[in-house]
Amino acid sequence: MATAMQPGTTSDSVPRRKLIEVSLPLEDINSASERENYIYRGNPSSVHKWWAQRPLATARAVLFAQLVDDPSSDPSLSADEQKEERERLHNLIRQLVVWENATNERLLREAHDEILRSTGGNPPKVLDPFAGGGTIPLEAQRLGLSAQSSDLNPVAVLINKSLLETPIKFADRPPVSPEGRANSLDTWKYARGISEDIRHYGKLMIDRAWEELKDTYPNVSSPEQNEARTLAWLWARTVTCPNPSCGILMPLIGTWWLSKKKGKEAFLVPSVTSDKSAQGGRRVVYEVSYDKGKATPGTNAGTASRTGAKCVACLSPVDLKYIRHEASSGRMSAEMVAVVAEGTRRRHYLTPRKLDISAANVEYPDGAPVGELPEAALSFRIQGYGMKEWADLFTNRQLLALTTFSNLIPQIRQNVLEDALNSGMPLGEPLHQGGSGAQAYADAIATYLAFAVDKHADYGCSLAVWFPKEDRPKNLFARQAIPMVWDYPEVSPFTSAGGGLEACVRLVSTSLDTIGRGKAVETFQASASSRDYDGVLVSTDPPYYDNIGYANLSDFFYVWLRKSLSGIYPDLFSTMLVPKSEELISEPHRHGGKAKAEKHFESGFRSVFSLARQNASDDYPITVYYAFKQKELEKEGLASTGWSTFLEGMINEGWMITATWPVRSERGSRMISMGTNALASSIVLALRPRKTTAPVTDRTGFLAALHTELEEALPRIREGAIAPADLRQTILGPGMAVFSRYSRVLEDDGSTMSVKTALALINQTFDALQNEHDAELDAETRFCLDWFRSYGWSTYPYGDAESLAVPLGLSVDGIARGGILTSGGGKVALIKPLDLDSKWDPAGSDRLSLWEVTCHLARAYATEGREAAAKLMVGVKGKVDLDEVNRLATRLYELMESQDASTAGLFNGLGGAWADVSATSTTIRPAAVAETLFEGDY
Repeated sequence: MATAMQPGTTSDSVPRRKLIEVSLPLEDINSASERENYIYRGNPSSVHKWWAQRPLATARAVLFAQLVDDPSSDPSLSADEQKEERERLHNLIRQLVVWENATNERLLREAHDEILRSTGGNPPKVLDPFAGGGTIPLEAQRLGLSAQSSDLNPVAVLINKSLLETPIKFADRPPVSPEGRANSLDTWKYARGISEDIRHYGKLMIDRAWEELKDTYPNVSSPEQNEARTLAWLWARTVTCPNPSCGILMPLIGTWWLSKKKGKEAFLVPSVTSDKSAQGGRRVVYEVSYDKGKATPGTNAGTASRTGAKCVACLSPVDLKYIRHEASSGRMSAEMVAVVAEGTRRRHYLTPRKLDISAANVEYPDGAPVGELPEAALSFRIQGYGMKEWADLFTNRQLLALTTFSNLIPQIRQNVLEDALNSGMPLGEPLHQGGSGAQAYADAIATYLAFAVDKHADYGCSLAVWFPKEDRPKNLFARQAIPMVWDYPEVSPFTSAGGGLEACVRLVSTSLDTIGRGKAVETFQASASSRDYDGVLVSTDPPYYDNIGYANLSDFFYVWLRKSLSGIYPDLFSTMLVPKSEELISEPHRHGGKAKAEKHFESGFRSVFSLARQNASDDYPITVYYAFKQKELEKEGLASTGWSTFLEGMINEGWMITATWPVRSERGSRMISMGTNALASSIVLALRPRKTTAPVTDRTGFLAALHTELEEALPRIREGAIAPADLRQTILGPGMAVFSRYSRVLEDDGSTMSVKTALALINQTFDALQNEHDAELDAETRFCLDWFRSYGWSTYPYGDAESLAVPLGLSVDGIARGGILTSGGGKVALIKPLDLDSKWDPAGSDRLSLWEVTCHLARAYATEGREAAAKLMVGVKGKVDLDEVNRLATRLYELMESQDASTAGLFNGLGGAWADVSATSTTIRPAAVAETLFEGDY
């Protein structure tokens, strides 16, 4: 274990490098983060919707590595000891990022103690000035650190207060409800008492609302029971068919499928019937069919798409412009097409009754929230369809339900207050005044119930969608936009299924189960471009240009929160809608065009990091997340203008970039191990303040330093679990560290080198290092590399192979005997890894090539798993340099990615799992390999 040192500098006054600046177990962090994106219950991120939140595992690992010294900072350690110590720290991170360890107090204490050792027992206060959903300050709190969170957006501030202040304030207390107090649970650790009360008072709110609204939400008769609870009513928007000879009220529907779940398929079959009372003398009727054999290609297509629609009666095409015109003129309506009933074994789809239709026909309720939509905004599409106010996103019945719940929250708060006082809690001050007694507790429970109502609103609006693939409703904010939808589910707030208020209350309550330890985080509303940065260490995920319009989107929730909580948080809800003029995004609609919007963002961004630079300590790097836009990933990748502009801005404000780590921070950003691999969705940068005395250099000096330092950095980076697909992004860190340490890098003509040029030179130098290293490989491996570069997996004449083999002192037949090449009939071809002999025995050869070993390990890991690959690793240990095998896996990924993505994925999988396979190999006895791995070979 590394000895404790005072923070700041090593003995020779050079700032000590932190782990994040040298090496991370990146693939373990990414895998844990990707898994976390599919965990809802018990996830603090589930307390309230926020957009593009970073996974908790990523933030936890980044903060730990940002504060803990890399072993290279201890001059008393030899190179081997540094490597051993680094692996110990990597293993600690691997445990920290596991979801189930989020409440492992022993492990969290161990991590905190490690931080104390590297910070002289006095770690800095962590600040996220763009706190958003609170991920970074929450993880600082979990690691036992002091932290601060701020955001301009009042919805974000309220989320942070509810995650970072309130659970600590009332931690380890029993619930106040009489039922909760009667519970025999011995301990109410962390925020579990609050969680229990959220569930209790949430049920009370639902029960009272049901008494008011039960006639508006009728049950149905299903094949399972006479009185089944309705899950949702399915609606399709309608417009008049523009064909003069038709004129029917035509449905706009994306697909006729209701359920695509295997064995539970259901779809609508439309037909046109005469009806003198209907518009155009005809109307569309809908029959539910469970016979998937009768489904046609048209079942999947429906009648409407992004480009227009087709009349179900006359089959005339209908232009999208016409639909928009009808909608904006108030002539778009909606009709109920099906009813979804709950069931124990499946959903039941029923034809709407007159009762279902009449129950939905309610008056616009008094007290519905007031607030206009922006005339135009990022990712908004609905204004062109006549929606002008936030209330327009809901049906009258949805508005009635949400208004009822919002009106009940103050009543429920009063019940909580009375029960809290009866439990012996003193009255105290209100929550917004810092109270911790009965008033503050009642305010807190009311807040969490308002969050549950917001969650239901996300499903209970007319822009949610029905998801046939999973036989369920899908919320509006599945992505950070408000698009138009043609058909929608009107989810019952009283369903027990997902989207109903009961499930929403449950999600909010369980989101607190893993928090409520550590120090309360100072949380307040502030603009990042004007707040104080003195005495804090920044770790933040800033908004990026025009990715997400946070303020406009959060108005969806703000109008409901303001209705129920304005008395509890008078300062946060003092405005009709969320403040927008200072929001740090590039919003052309708000700032008079793209150029002015970009200027607003860039000047604000510079202000933030200029202020942070003025107060930055030399002791620690700051960390900043960069989120790639989708079009950057698809079209430009690391050469994107946005990425280089971002780096240029940081460097110009006096920052030196010391590390770049690609993280998979959102669902489906790329496959983990197999197949094609796109860029990770975000990059975490480590930055230190550049000295004001930083020297100038020229291109030659930059390239010389770049070559030397990349060569030194690569082995350390590979000590972590780095998937080959991530290595090129990761190597940018040490490359940009060289570039950004100079005040200027001069081109041959005396001009200043741009960041974009520097990025290209870093990639070229990395390629050159790869090629230089190729020359040091064994002859057979070099032959295979040369052959693949020229011919891939294709078959070519024997003479071509001989012309490559002879200069390397090899024979084609000798290579073929090794089992990696086919040779016969005057033709030669490399054998793909998956086609290699699965019974290959490395013990049978005294001379193994790196190519042979790497391909067999990749095959074994992909087809048989970690254990099989580990056994092979034991079998080749001592015969080849395993570090070189790991390096070659990266090289082969790079070579094959553009030609054969699936085979490249094998090597990416092996490289990403290298640390796990290596660790497993240490538990396997060589004798056991001989007994089990090759049994039956002879």
